[in-house]
Amino acid sequence: MKTETLPTEARAAVEATCGDGAELELVTDRRGCAVWKATGPVRSAAVKAGVGLEGAVITARETAALTAMGPGGAVLARGRREGVAWLLTPWHDGPSTWEALRATRDGNADLAEAHGRVVEVCEAVARLHATGWVHSDLQPAHAIHTVRGAVLIDCSWAWHPVRFGPSMMFRGGMPHLLAPEVAAVVERGVCPVQVSQSAEVYTLAASLWWAITGDWPLDYAASGIDPAKLKAPALRQAVGSGRIPLRAPSSWPAMQNVLASALVHRSDGRPTAAQLTAFIRSI
Repeated sequence: MKTETLPTEARAAVEATCGDGAELELVTDRRGCAVWKATGPVRSAAVKAGVGLEGAVITARETAALTAMGPGGAVLARGRREGVAWLLTPWHDGPSTWEALRATRDGNADLAEAHGRVVEVCEAVARLHATGWVHSDLQPAHAIHTVRGAVLIDCSWAWHPVRFGPSMMFRGGMPHLLAPEVAAVVERGVCPVQVSQSAEVYTLAASLWWAITGDWPLDYAASGIDPAKLKAPALRQAVGSGRIPLRAPSSWPAMQNVLASALVHRSDGRPTAAQLTAFIRSI
């Protein structure tokens, strides 16, 4: 998506927020939504724009979710017109969880530092859950590690049981990271998909396992499955069966064994995000 597609009012908001002469650097551009880093003499900010029916609706929903979350959502500016929605939020300096745990995947990590990163993500999810909210689309790219801890981003599918309902457009997120009960619900065609806090703890643990090892937590090969050959519906069906075993811990057994506590139990037996955080702190 070209910067020229940004509405005039979005460009004006960037200048007003970041300062005159602010420059835009494209960060991501996929499925009708693009994100730029805006850098000016005053501050930096993230600019998201969605175009077309899907892109505009998704961006507008994230704006509404962040607004409903209250001051912590930090919506700096927003706007919508036919076919386009845009949003301005603070820019968070730091690596994503995927980037922060790269060394663990490469086998040369400082485990004390990596341990701190894992705790930060769990703390961020525990704080969110304490307010009643669910992010719904946790993955290693959706948490940024700042000097003040981890910040969750990409809140388009966030929901709250009282203040902000789930989206009819949501299809569960990455199949490999879905709790079995969510994968099964999606494949039954239930709408809207409501990710519970328990299901999100499963996804949190699965995301961290993936970021630490580079492998999916489920041992597809043990079930005779090649996930690369399956499309999303078939993959969700396999995950939703609950019959695929967990991989054996390898690269960081102490951490993986704790994460396994959120991956091997049914929803009513999983730890909460706060409990998982406490377990990991104790390693």
